[in-house]
Amino acid sequence: MSTDPQPAPMFPDGLSAAEAARRLQTEGFNELPQAGSRSILRLVADVLKEPMLLLLLGGAGIYLALGDMAEAILLGVFASASVFITIVQEARTERVLESLRDLSSPRALVIRDGERIRIAGREVVRGDLIVLSEGDRVAADAVLRDCDDLLTDESLLTGESVPVRKRPAAGEAMDAATVAGGDDQPFVFSGSLVVRGGGIAEVMATGPHTAIGRIGQSVTALETETPRLRQQTRRLVVAFAIGGAIVVAITVVLYAMYRGGWLEGILAGIALGMSMLPEEFPVVLTVFLAMGAWRISQARVLTRRASAIESLGAATVLCSDKTGTLTQNRMMVARLVLPDGGVLQPATATPEAIAPPFRDLVATAVLACDPQSHDPMEKALHALGADATAGATLQRRYGLRPDLLAMTNVWSRDGAGVAAAKGAPEAIAKLCGVDGGALAALQARVETLAAEGLRVLGVAEASWSGEALPDAQQDFAFSFRGLVGFADPLRPEVKDAVAECRAAGVRVIMITGDYPATATAIARQAGIDPERVIAGPELADLDDDALALAARAPTAFARIMPEQKLRIVTALKADGEIVAMTGDGVNDAPSLKAAHIGIAMGGRGTDVAREASAIVLLDDDFGSIVKAIRLGRRIYDNLRKAMSFILAVHFPIAGLALLPLVTGLPLLLGPVHIAFLEMIIDPVCSLVFEAETEESDIMRRPPRDPQEPLLPRPLVLWGALQGILAMLATGGVLLLAHRNGMPDDELRALVFFSLVSVIVSLIFVNRSFSSSLREALLRPNRMLLLVIGFVVAVLATSLTLPAAAALFRFGPLHADDLALTAAAAITTLIMLELSKFPLRAALSRRADKPDQVVKAASPAR
Repeated sequence: MSTDPQPAPMFPDGLSAAEAARRLQTEGFNELPQAGSRSILRLVADVLKEPMLLLLLGGAGIYLALGDMAEAILLGVFASASVFITIVQEARTERVLESLRDLSSPRALVIRDGERIRIAGREVVRGDLIVLSEGDRVAADAVLRDCDDLLTDESLLTGESVPVRKRPAAGEAMDAATVAGGDDQPFVFSGSLVVRGGGIAEVMATGPHTAIGRIGQSVTALETETPRLRQQTRRLVVAFAIGGAIVVAITVVLYAMYRGGWLEGILAGIALGMSMLPEEFPVVLTVFLAMGAWRISQARVLTRRASAIESLGAATVLCSDKTGTLTQNRMMVARLVLPDGGVLQPATATPEAIAPPFRDLVATAVLACDPQSHDPMEKALHALGADATAGATLQRRYGLRPDLLAMTNVWSRDGAGVAAAKGAPEAIAKLCGVDGGALAALQARVETLAAEGLRVLGVAEASWSGEALPDAQQDFAFSFRGLVGFADPLRPEVKDAVAECRAAGVRVIMITGDYPATATAIARQAGIDPERVIAGPELADLDDDALALAARAPTAFARIMPEQKLRIVTALKADGEIVAMTGDGVNDAPSLKAAHIGIAMGGRGTDVAREASAIVLLDDDFGSIVKAIRLGRRIYDNLRKAMSFILAVHFPIAGLALLPLVTGLPLLLGPVHIAFLEMIIDPVCSLVFEAETEESDIMRRPPRDPQEPLLPRPLVLWGALQGILAMLATGGVLLLAHRNGMPDDELRALVFFSLVSVIVSLIFVNRSFSSSLREALLRPNRMLLLVIGFVVAVLATSLTLPAAAALFRFGPLHADDLALTAAAAITTLIMLELSKFPLRAALSRRADKPDQVVKAASPAR
């Protein structure tokens, strides 16, 4: 903070109207600049650059050219939905500055030409004298020229709900380094709330130059990272496309060599390429994220950016604000301490336990409060002793002064008078003349309460006989009545939620603007158990590497400024962590946007915090974060199951397309058969696997490595093994039936039924990576039953209805043929289930030793 002398206002009666108009014209309105918004066409053009969306549209075009209208329409609908959802999300994200503009532009009472006039906050200019009264929202950053018992709530900027005292300026200047928070500053800040007293302040900064404006600029400058899952899916699609191109080329060559027709070979290659086109990948990703957002909303969690769902299962660190997130953002009386050392906890005390001395202490403390107060600590006292002022008349108030941090109210009741005082314990002790051993004992009690994270006020009382009141509160003969300790209580669900996070390998770090003692007490109550509490000044002396190193151990951060929150998140990300950040204030907005997963409180949170976040807790329930992480892991697990199934199911399709070319057998799969297979594969991928319940160990395993590909090598090999066995089973049925001389139409029906049966068996194989076959068969899944019912109905129709049989070119099948298809499916299922035992054993070992796995799986430092 600059200590250069601040020049007196150029206009003692405020600015003239002409000068205010000139400055408004020159410097602009007192609001945040509106970000250049993109037109709908520009948004659509940007969305259409996405490779996965281009694949959807390209696939729809190819199917349309081939005359497959149903598949073309389906892909077109998914593409249109993707465009619409993306545009809506982009538009909602860009509303963050609008929320800041609303917060930073309240109405204001200013002095111009010697008169007080009410104007729109956006018309306040630098140099204006603004008049502040209790309940006002400050319109701009300003230096106090005069004030009386002024307290402001700066929680929007600091995150702390306790108001701070203000004093008139004594030569201090306000600059970009001036920050909110802390008592006895001569500065007020745009967006803060006057909770007591009043004053006159000279505006020093407006619009983007205010503290709230600088936060808005930092939010705008931050770029949202491209989701890792999207990057991985792109690579997967490219790999499939390359593999498909190779298979198509082989098909064309083999067809030309063995069938003698290049044109027919090209057409057969195109048909095979379409059967292998991995359009399921973007479709599955779109559906899973959309359904995931819906499922998470059932837990009262709003997903603003669907890409955050993919990161939930990989989160390694949860950075949590304290006030309003871990705590309830309301003050309550936690301790009453009498002069003799007697202690009472009102929240847990029975009415019989509240002895008269404690009632007298509360009554005196209430009398020392404003009757209609905005101060959260005074509200807590009123809630505890609401009837203390009944029948009493307030005669005079003595406000806080820099030289005496205490306030006194003088009341009269039934002809008798009483002066009630409260304030800093040392100030109350001074008023009461407490010294020597009594003062040492009082200081020890205050330190004990402060170590528990409580804010402590002393309370005193004096009689008044009715003569003229003294000019200063020091002239009353006060008697010490005791101490009152206030706490912002921990949310009841927090402790269990933190424990579950730790069991799942997610570290919880508390970041607060509060004092270290309070931060330590709340962190311990929540079960965070920090080994070290780093305060803002200490953090300022750490470089990024040292900060990242310090944050690896159980840590809490106290007295942190908004830009330091952002720096902590950035350092954790640079250290390889996947960071989730919770918050509710304007001061949290930059770090919420910078984190991989920004989580805002929907009830108490500001619009700015919600707009900057990816996820909003609608009920402000910290435990909902754990539910979201659990659902995020489930969604990612099920997405992998779907991807493994997609990989496996294309092997037998490609094999049946290639086998006739190599052996000279008749071509069995035509467009109608492939279209029907897609009608099975698409809903299985998009709906059946999405609806699968979670694995039993989902919250006992460490976070997944974010660098791990969506289909790691073991899973690729597992999918390939499934596909090869399925291809051998269906190919074996084909060769066996052909050797026995089965007619082509019957052979086509038999092979197709075998292929569908094997695909159904692959569904059961991929339903779980770790559970038994019995659990996979009995685990409820309504969508699976619907899909199997649809498959059975269509297959039965294709055999019994002549028109359908003609469409599929199927001949009749007998009981022994159907038994052969069932045998192929059952054999494939049993062999693959036996192959899962090594995988199941590995998963069990991981669940038994999560701590070891967390260390082993941590990203390279």
